[in-house]
Amino acid sequence: MKSVKVEVCCGGLGDALAAGRFPIARIELNSALELGGLTPSLSTLREVKKNVSVPVMTMVRPRGAGFCYSLQEKQIMFLDAEVFLKEGADGIVFGFLNPDHTIDEGMTEKMVDLIHSFGKTAVFHRAFDNTRDGDEAIRALIRCHVDRVLTSGQKETCLLGADMIKHLIDSYGDSIEILPGCGVRPGNVLDLLASTGSNQVHLSARTPLQDNGAYDAVSAATLNQVFEKLCQHRADADHLRSEDMPGADEDMLKSDRYEDDVEGELTE
Repeated sequence: MKSVKVEVCCGGLGDALAAGRFPIARIELNSALELGGLTPSLSTLREVKKNVSVPVMTMVRPRGAGFCYSLQEKQIMFLDAEVFLKEGADGIVFGFLNPDHTIDEGMTEKMVDLIHSFGKTAVFHRAFDNTRDGDEAIRALIRCHVDRVLTSGQKETCLLGADMIKHLIDSYGDSIEILPGCGVRPGNVLDLLASTGSNQVHLSARTPLQDNGAYDAVSAATLNQVFEKLCQHRADADHLRSEDMPGADEDMLKSDRYEDDVEGELTE
């Protein structure tokens, strides 16, 4: 099996700092993960870029619910995307749908053109999972030159949608990256990779914290478990090449559980 890229969905600077201590491939930066992930603040992007060395894919989503936006919402999305790209975002994560649950190709192509004008990565998020036909939608994204699509295979979790994800990878993987995400856990990450043939995963590794009410944040312990699973299978499955997981990182995972310092910071 090919080496595995792990993308971590982060809801703020604290999440990004926790995730950045692991050999991850990239971060998807959001706010309001309880709403499915919304546009983060510019200050958050700046601080994440200062403190984390991996690429940062920045969400542009002005509100929760669906993905059919008003003219004013679209204007804000393009303004946010341009500002983020100028401030160092390595990619923009977005999604535009028509009322009939098809890809809004006009807006999608316009956003891709903006992103590519900065030489950055265009990522279509799980609005894809709300489309009426996965094959029709993926062909539309390819026509719009989208680089990567995040999907759960049009099911509640990517394990339930594994057959669709495998179909998308096998049928379209040479033209667009297929990134499985939603419901990835330490106990199922290897099953997901095996059943889909994917070489990358998207996960949030969240755990509930308290601040006069519950909220979710990236759990260093959960990320540790994910990478331990990948390390355990390295020898026989070649999930991680030596350049992807240096010996120092493997030793780190065995000896450091992170919780006292990293998650303690998140609750302060």
